[in-house]
Amino acid sequence: MSINVTNITKTYGTQKALNSVSFSIKTGEIVGFLGPNGAGKSTLMKILTTYLPTSEGKASVNGFEVSKDDFKVQKSVGYLPEHNPLYLDMYVREFLHFQAEIYKTSKSEIEKIIERTGLSPEANKKIQQLSKGYRQRVGIASALLHDPEVLILDEPTTGLDPNQLIEIRELIKSIGKEKTVLLSTHIMQEVEAICDRVIIINKGSIVLNKNLAELQSGQQQIVEVEFDYRVETVALQKLPNVTKIENPGGHFIYNIYFSTQKDMRSEVFDFAHDNGLKILQLHQKNTTLEKLFVELTSPQK
Repeated sequence: MSINVTNITKTYGTQKALNSVSFSIKTGEIVGFLGPNGAGKSTLMKILTTYLPTSEGKASVNGFEVSKDDFKVQKSVGYLPEHNPLYLDMYVREFLHFQAEIYKTSKSEIEKIIERTGLSPEANKKIQQLSKGYRQRVGIASALLHDPEVLILDEPTTGLDPNQLIEIRELIKSIGKEKTVLLSTHIMQEVEAICDRVIIINKGSIVLNKNLAELQSGQQQIVEVEFDYRVETVALQKLPNVTKIENPGGHFIYNIYFSTQKDMRSEVFDFAHDNGLKILQLHQKNTTLEKLFVELTSPQK
């Protein structure tokens, strides 16, 4: 296992930030680490990168225990904190040279990393002149410079515009082909687009740890449709793969639940046509990771 966490507990005074957290991540996995603010995500990431000690429990990265082999852990981990620490008055290439000296990394690796992270057009600029997206690229380049086996990214796409987000997402996906990636984010679409597995933490405890493929195969498809006339639910139940019909408010709007991944909107459209009905609106409302997240981390939980 690249990362192994066993019964980790972290307390600050009387407050328990992490409560007996356990999970493992295999080599080559990209795992999304989700949770509301204050759930304990950053605390766990700091423990895995040796920035914080545990109160109880054990954690290892690449077989090195974080409490005993901190230097070996640091050499095998690339870390991008939530607040990307950069020297704004340094040039991009100058900053990476500085980082290479700290890691005792060959200077020849710098140009490779600049090219891989798409920094070539900006490499001769001062970091303070860069957009947020390019600053994040510099942070990721710095984390990759010593060729770590594990990459830990804390909110790497916060504040990026849609184009920048897509670019960083593609970069992370390419990195994940050869390295283990633990990715903390609040953007559910990001997790669905690039991660193999999702771990959700709430109030210091893990409430979900599943492969995305498993979650998606178990999703229910919901089609919301508004007709121009009232329809008996018994008629809608004749549609294929229907499991439930809802008619909220008793109006002409229906939520139709299907037990299939096939897009059933065309079937609903054909139903309306065959029965002389007009469709005023038609939406697919599949159960999403975002909805699951809300259910598992709502204040009542």
